[in-house]
Amino acid sequence: MNDYKPLACMPILALRGLVVFPSVVTHFDVGRRKSVRAVEEAMQAGQLIFLTAQKDVDIDDPKKSELYEIGTVSTIKQILRMPGDNMRILVEGQYRAKMIDCIQSEPYLFGKVLQMPDLNCNKTLPKVQALVRQTHELFSQFVELAVKTGQDSLLQVTSSEEPGFVADFTAQHATYSYQDKQKVLEQLHPVKRLQLAAELLAKELDILQLENEISDKVQQNVDKNQRDYYLREQMHVIREELGEEEDDADADHYRQKILDLHLAAETEEKLLKEVRRYAKQQPGSAESAVMRTYLDTVIDLPWNTTTQERLDVEAARKILDADHFGLEKVKERILETLAVRQLAPQLPGQILCLVGPPGVGKTSIAISIAGALNRKLARLSLGGVHDEAEIRGHRKTYIGAMPGRIMAAVAQAKSKNALLLLDEIDKLGSDYKGDPSSALLEVLDSAQNSSFRDHYLEVPFDLSACMFITTANTTDTIPRALLDRMEVIELGSYTDEEKLQIARRHLLPKQLAKHGIEKGKVRVSDDAIREIIACYTRESGVRNLERELAALCRKCAMRFVGADAPKRIVISGVKLESFLGPKKFLPDELPQADQLGLVTGLAWTSVGGETLEVEVNVVDGSGKLELTGNLGDVMKESAFAAMSYVRSRAEKFGLAPDFYKTKDIHVHFPEGAVPKDGPSAGITICTALVSALTGAPVRRDIAMTGEISIRGRVLPIGGLKEKTMAALRHGIKTVIIPAANEKDLSEIDQTVRHALNFITATHVDSVIAAALDFSNCKLPQESAQEKTIPVPTEAPHSKPAIRQ
Repeated sequence: MNDYKPLACMPILALRGLVVFPSVVTHFDVGRRKSVRAVEEAMQAGQLIFLTAQKDVDIDDPKKSELYEIGTVSTIKQILRMPGDNMRILVEGQYRAKMIDCIQSEPYLFGKVLQMPDLNCNKTLPKVQALVRQTHELFSQFVELAVKTGQDSLLQVTSSEEPGFVADFTAQHATYSYQDKQKVLEQLHPVKRLQLAAELLAKELDILQLENEISDKVQQNVDKNQRDYYLREQMHVIREELGEEEDDADADHYRQKILDLHLAAETEEKLLKEVRRYAKQQPGSAESAVMRTYLDTVIDLPWNTTTQERLDVEAARKILDADHFGLEKVKERILETLAVRQLAPQLPGQILCLVGPPGVGKTSIAISIAGALNRKLARLSLGGVHDEAEIRGHRKTYIGAMPGRIMAAVAQAKSKNALLLLDEIDKLGSDYKGDPSSALLEVLDSAQNSSFRDHYLEVPFDLSACMFITTANTTDTIPRALLDRMEVIELGSYTDEEKLQIARRHLLPKQLAKHGIEKGKVRVSDDAIREIIACYTRESGVRNLERELAALCRKCAMRFVGADAPKRIVISGVKLESFLGPKKFLPDELPQADQLGLVTGLAWTSVGGETLEVEVNVVDGSGKLELTGNLGDVMKESAFAAMSYVRSRAEKFGLAPDFYKTKDIHVHFPEGAVPKDGPSAGITICTALVSALTGAPVRRDIAMTGEISIRGRVLPIGGLKEKTMAALRHGIKTVIIPAANEKDLSEIDQTVRHALNFITATHVDSVIAAALDFSNCKLPQESAQEKTIPVPTEAPHSKPAIRQ
């Protein structure tokens, strides 16, 4: 085979996962229609057929591009018909060939092939002989490890010194991949081909040796387990013969405990079944430990244990009032529950959601409620929880499985009618592990939680006797379905007078005792506490106020242990800076004079109300409307709505009809780093636009809040209580609110209600008429009706009003 033969045309057979080499006899099955036809055609035309492997074994009908070009021209020696249309053929490789062209693809592959002769080499070289002997040795080891290859093959290859034949023969019988075999087939230099085949065979030997080692280890483990099993059975028989049968005290103990609990039939049967399984386990086995932990966990639950609930309304009121100042709506709701339970003891547990800014006492009032009702308390912090299994638990088949937080809290409280405090429910997360808020839907539904199933327990547990109290800073992030299952009670911001009373009654005595200062040795005047509230803290709650009082106590402690220790320290507002340093917040001051295009608005945040100034500048330009100040989409839309209204009333305000084309208007909200959004600044923006465009100054002592429509209607807003508190702190005298919010004035603290003058408006015209001074410019021709709410004559109320 040293010269090229002419081109030959013959049938082509595509092989899947198989490579045939020259001078090697092998057999394989043929089942595809085209392959069967190619074999039949070859038998009729001289028994020659071109065998080449296809690149992807998953392709059922390969094209020329999906076949390797280099293959082997082989002679079909024998055909054996199999059941169906399959056949098994015996072939002998003749020579390497390259597929030049595929003439036809139907009904079988037929093409031109060209012989690819081996390159000349000197087989007498010592290096070549050494490589042949190394391959012989590797193949001998392969035959010993691979049971599929017999001794006949070993004799056949070791009797040959031809490097090309040795390479082809070992590659044909080796078990490495057909891609590697194809590389050997395509190598025309016999020595290089033998070197490649030897490398692949050595690598395959390493794999086979590792497989045998792994198999031996597995067999050893199986033998050991069988040996241990037989030994245990023998020990069991010996104990029975000697009368020393293993004691079943543990299983009997569990069985008796379950029967003593008098559980429901379904639950009792499930647990007794687990006890029977436990009794059959080998002592010390992993499964035995899992079952013991499960039984201990389930039996320790308070299936029938409850605490005697305090139903005395007056006694509960005293406890709540002693622990907290204010929070009247929460207290009233709890006392109503007590009153109803006196008349209907079977009332299911209540599910309340306390919503309010940080530091207003949501968690602490829940703890006080547990004391007032004489219920055991268990607190669950849900902030950052994002795995459903945290609520429902893991199935006990998992390693380290445990009940969910709900059942763990009930077990911790050791009472079936415990008060469960679910803190920060608005901060639940969700990811690929599930949605814990969805798992809470069953827990917080009084119609379903009577048969709550934890994944670990696998038996129903009655949670209907538990009282659930959840806390949140906002309801925006709570799913609607979950929020619908809870009764929401909103806790608003504290007024300065309420903070004074809280500091005087609770915070200051607590900090004095905490810092070891005797009662009476430190006296803090009311004006000093008011100064701390106004100039050292700015919050809705009292957390920072408590921190400042703690700092005050530390300063006093330093003076008491110093060289010139005073017997008593009196702290007034004048002396406060010597204890706490410079003021952190300066009191809000109104502008000295009325301003053009500057209006004070009111905003609600998660930590209380704030004043929000709106500035408008008007300059000559091309009609641009710039909105700056880190505004959200809703606030931007409010600005466009206000601008649309002003354009519709241009003639009324004495503006040029094309002012929106010749003037550039810039609306800015100061504190640009703070994100701002919401619709309640609509009338504020509109008033600032009219002021800047008409030259009418805005009254400096007036603030406003309300949504605007493009027709000038003033629409209702939320957060009125917090907003009016902010107005009072800012020194505002008059507040303009939507007429639809007049009903909310009853919720405002009476201190604020007494200090401010409220104007209700249904249309922007009345807002502009009340807020702008048109004495030096053309007045509007007409204005909508406005209504001034009279100031109440009663004294300021000392208790807070909670915004509902």
